[in-house]
Parts: sequence; C-alpha cells; structure tokens
Amino acid sequence: MLFNSLEFIIFFPIVVALYFAISPKYRWILLLLASYYFYMCWNYKYIILIALSTIIDYIAGILIYRSEKKKLRTLFLLASLGTNLGLLFFFKYFNFFGESINFVIDQFNIFKSYHVPYYNYLLPVGISFYTFQTLSYTIDIYKRERSPEYHFGKFALFVSFFPQLVAGPIERSVNLLPQFHKDFKFDYERVKSGILLMCWGFFKKVVIADRLAEYVNEVYNHAPDYHGLPLILATLFFAFQIYCDFSGYSDIAIGSAKIMGYDLMTNFRRPYLAVSIQDFWRRWHISLSTWFRDYVYIPLGGNRVAKWRWHFNLMATFVISGLWHGANWTFIIWGALHGIYQSSAVLSKKLRGKINDTVGLTSSPVTHYILQIVFTFILVIFGWIFFRANSLGDAILVIKNFFVFDGVGEINLFRVPADFSIALVSIGLLLFIEVFEEHIQLYEKLQQIARPVKWVVLVVLILCVFTLGMWEEQDFLYFQF
Repeated sequence: MLFNSLEFIIFFPIVVALYFAISPKYRWILLLLASYYFYMCWNYKYIILIALSTIIDYIAGILIYRSEKKKLRTLFLLASLGTNLGLLFFFKYFNFFGESINFVIDQFNIFKSYHVPYYNYLLPVGISFYTFQTLSYTIDIYKRERSPEYHFGKFALFVSFFPQLVAGPIERSVNLLPQFHKDFKFDYERVKSGILLMCWGFFKKVVIADRLAEYVNEVYNHAPDYHGLPLILATLFFAFQIYCDFSGYSDIAIGSAKIMGYDLMTNFRRPYLAVSIQDFWRRWHISLSTWFRDYVYIPLGGNRVAKWRWHFNLMATFVISGLWHGANWTFIIWGALHGIYQSSAVLSKKLRGKINDTVGLTSSPVTHYILQIVFTFILVIFGWIFFRANSLGDAILVIKNFFVFDGVGEINLFRVPADFSIALVSIGLLLFIEVFEEHIQLYEKLQQIARPVKWVVLVVLILCVFTLGMWEEQDFLYFQF
C-alpha cells in the first residue's frame, strides 16, 4: 500500500477513527494488525521475515539482558546480528556479490566449472529499514543502554509500526517503544499539525517528485541519447526529485504518527542549505546518518584514533552507507565519494581558512555563506549522478557528456509542456519556503496566526495537491533500498 494511493486515503482515517474510539489498553492490537495488513498489501509472503526478525530479537534482547557472562551475551548478540544481517544479505546482496565473483572467474579463467547461482526473487520492501531498527535494539541492550521490552505485542509493533515501516525514519527503541505504553487523547492542535505535515509531504511527493521523475527517467534511462543542457537539467531535477520523494515520505510518516500521538524523529532538515558535506549529513536522512555514526563509525574508533585510522573510519562508514542504499557499484562509488569529500574537508581545513582570509571571504560572511552552500550543492549534485545512473557505464557517459553543447536541443521532455513550468515554480516555492524556515522558523510563525488563516493555508495546500499532483501511484524511491 502506497501513501499516495486511494487505498491509504481510505485505510488511514479508518485506523485513526478506530484508534481513538477503542480503549487505550487495546490500541496496540489495532496498530499491530493495521501494520501487518499495511505491509502485506505489497507481498503477504514477506511478512514472515518481519515476524521471524521480531521473534528472534525479542528473545535475544531478553537473553542478552539476563546474561551476566560477557561471552554468553556476545553469543546471543551474534545470533541476532547473524539472523538479521543474513536475511538482508541474502535478499539484497547475494546476487550482486555472486555476479561480481562470476565476473572475476570469467575474466581470469579460474574455477571455470563453477559459477555462483543467481536467484530471481523480489527485494522485500523496507528490509533495510526494519533490520537496522531491530539491530539497534539488541545492540543497545548489549551495551547496557536500555532494558528489554517484555511485552511481545508492543515490541512487534515497534518493529512493524506502519507509518515508518518501509522507509523510515529508522527509530531508536529508546524513543519509540516507551510511547506505546502511553495513553494519547485526541488533541485538536496535534491532529491539525499532523494533517498539515502530511499535506506538505504529499505536495513534495506528488506535485514535485513524481512530476520531475518523468523528465529524469527519460534522460537517465536513455543516457546515450542526451548531452549538455538536458543532462544538466535532469541531474538538477533528480536532486530535487529524490529529496522531495524521500522527505515527502518522511513528512507523511511523521505527520500520520503525530495525529495518533506518536513522535517520530526528524529525518530531513533542509539539506540543500548545508554549508559543508559534514553539515549536509547532519540534515539528510538523519535517522540513517546517526545510525551509522553510533553503530559503525564510533565503534570503529571515530576520530579518537591516529589520523590515518580516522580517515579509514570515515571512508569505511560511507562506503558501507553506499552499499546499504543498493547492491550496485554505483552506490558504492557514491558512498566513497562522500567519504572522500569528508576526508578532504578535514585535510584541507587550514588551507581553506588561509584562502578565505586571502580573498577576503572571512570579512564578508554573507558571501562566504552563499558560496559554501553553492559549493556543497555542486559536490552533492556530482554524487547524485552515480546514485541515479542505471550502471557505472551510464554514470561515466553522463559525466563525459555533461558539458557537451552542439546546439540547445530539446529541453522540455515532459509529456505535457506545462509540467516544465509547474516543476520550476514548485522547486522555486520549495526553496523559498525552506530558506524562510531556515532563518525565521516559518512553521512556528504559522502556528501563531489566526485559526481561519491556518485553515486557508491548509485548504490551499490540499487543493494544490489534488489539482497539480501526479496521482499515478508511483513508488517512493527509497522503497528499493
């Protein structure tokens, strides 16, 4: 079931109505059934994987907590990690590594009688997200940072909570699990705030992202046929497509949970206004970047090690992050690029400071601030080429043809010509709102205006969503991860 579908528009109000109608004592049952139904609408068979992960981590959490001997605790933790990562590897990475091994075998004529088999199966939607969510739970218990959840039903709900099940935010158990033990009453202001956030998420998804997808798919799926301006526009459009698609999903997820009383963590904070790559990752997919920080980067030693090891830790974390996003060399290179960006920023910090002093940027903070944003955005855009390209060959071709101009050519590749103008205006509106939100907290200002004006804003937003939206039930991009 997609958020941007008629089924969800019917499903969600029914769940909310029942949620507030029944006793708080039984709400976890309703939400658990709703969550399993929500997931089974994609492929009912894969609900077995969520159930298996839930049972194993529930038992492992209790056994880890009750074990006094470290070796025994480690054994139970490894059982949890092995099961979850094993399932993730098999369904997401087995074919990728198998094909890579077969390529090496063919190139070097070794073990010619053997090839790694290929399995033709669908990638379970959201497996990367709920796997990381359960992993953090058992790791936190192992580190003695939390106690286990003994209520099996509420733990199962933590793993499968439908607003954020298939594409995050990747919630920590210390934040979400305690909320399932609270009784939330109907709160008008909270419901209104949740609806507004959902509408903004729908606007970003169906008005901006799905419209831009048409242009981006045409160019990147036929990369040899385009060069120059169409490639530049497609890459710029993809930057806003993936941002509006994923942050739109997060807004709908956070808004729908808020209506019922639950607080999910903020997942995006105006990333294209970042002044550095490090700042970008404080703003982009925050639930994932903090997960990798806490469970990969810091355990590797973080920055409290020798300098060479620090740079290794940065690179390793970002390469693994790239691989998390997809079983393709393009994602690994995308992750490695961001690792290089981070290491280069560390190595060049003093040099950049001297250059800024020399050219006078230090004494012109506004100009410096704008240049930082522009330069960071260019670096991010370059990385998106690898992220979006269908293959490494396509990515290289796009880069080679990026600035090849032999005539303007066709730049409006939308089926409906007006969509080009709508796309540009929508992106402009998005940037306008985000700049205001960055500097004057626009959302908080909206909360202070008169109630009739608030409803006018909400009604206008809903009308824009329904009249300008591309209601073709396109998947969210991050479902493939």
